[in-house]
Amino acid sequence: MKTTPKWIYGTAWKEQATKDLVLKALESGFRAIDTANQRKHYFEAAVGDALTAASIDRRDLFLQSKFTFLPGQDDRLPYKPDASVREQVEQSFASSLQHLRTDYLDALLLHGPMFSEGLCNDDLEAWSAMEAIYHSGKVKAIGVSNFSASQLEDLNHHSATRPAWVQNRCFAVTGWDRDVRQVCQRHGIGYQGFSLLTANPAVGQQPAFQAIVAKTGLTPAQVIFQSAKRMKILPLTGTSSPGHMYEDLACIRVTLTEDDVTTVENILLSK
Repeated sequence: MKTTPKWIYGTAWKEQATKDLVLKALESGFRAIDTANQRKHYFEAAVGDALTAASIDRRDLFLQSKFTFLPGQDDRLPYKPDASVREQVEQSFASSLQHLRTDYLDALLLHGPMFSEGLCNDDLEAWSAMEAIYHSGKVKAIGVSNFSASQLEDLNHHSATRPAWVQNRCFAVTGWDRDVRQVCQRHGIGYQGFSLLTANPAVGQQPAFQAIVAKTGLTPAQVIFQSAKRMKILPLTGTSSPGHMYEDLACIRVTLTEDDVTTVENILLSK
């Protein structure tokens, strides 16, 4: 796998603005792009349009997509609904390659398990299909999204190939998904955090956090993003503001102290 990206630009919920915003993200300096073959929340083909228009060397890009089970889709399916799960994974992946105008992906994620607790046969069949794609060389890494700590441990136990990535919504009230991050650390799995800002509006209201912002001159978003990176969270941001894109990438212009990072990591645990 190529060098681990330092940032990921997320493309969910952007609809007709997808191409323009991905182009702006690339212009700002993002080189890792996250999408999914799930037309309900993503416009993957428009991501491909942006990549073509940008004309950036493919070797300099980290492209990540996802396979989404039928319950998470609308009627614009990337696979035949009556196909087996394995065939659905294969069809979705082939479609993603076409959308993104590439012959390989850097990462393919299982968008989420079928149920909120435990793993079922469909989850394991999908993972097995993803393992086969990985071994074919058409994807450099495979992983999961929206998994709990116990589900991640179960997958590690039942699969031959350990996930390279976990991508989860990251809540400060859980220590920024501490339980899952600890599993990742034990097994050498990379952790991608999304909704770092939108899932945590209460963080900015805390006096201790406001003091860090005042002391450093960083924006609240920059404090959260730098803290995340220091916690070994790979931040995923989907901002629609070009100004915020540049600000986010500059989050380390003033270095936080270890005490600052510890404060942010634990800021809502006692609330």
